[in-house]
Amino acid sequence: MDATLTIGEVARRAGLKTSAIRYYESVGVLPEAVRESGQRRYTEETVRRLHVIEVAKRAGFSLDEARVLLSTADDGSPAFAQIRELATRKLPEVDALITRAQAMRAWLQTATGCNCATLDVCALFDDQAPDEPTRADAALSITRVGRREEPSAATRSGRAGATR
Repeated sequence: MDATLTIGEVARRAGLKTSAIRYYESVGVLPEAVRESGQRRYTEETVRRLHVIEVAKRAGFSLDEARVLLSTADDGSPAFAQIRELATRKLPEVDALITRAQAMRAWLQTATGCNCATLDVCALFDDQAPDEPTRADAALSITRVGRREEPSAATRSGRAGATR
């Protein structure tokens, strides 16, 4: 039998808490540990599997997706097919996150130049322009910020006096 490791040793080597290892066992990402004298005992294979899980998580994969990767290794089939398939599915999500992050960054950069006295007159919080398509991040599609004139009481409801 291979040399076995305690849960503490595995946690230290994997850079995890023991509770994370027990959780991974409970959800089936790791197989249940063999017990010796009531203690969970693991092999080097467990440390390797935990490394695969951590890399998968950093790449944006869920635990279910990490489980799919690990099951491929368990059944002896080539890993590349599952890796490619999961990566192909994940790339559009990452591209959407990047697009959203770029919009957030542009908004925040624009916001650093804001000098509006109130939010009512701040272009950063205007609805999208009428000719722009409706989008979830429309409020972040600001290209410039400047002080606008305060609308008069008569035009405030229609914002006719506001300038960009």
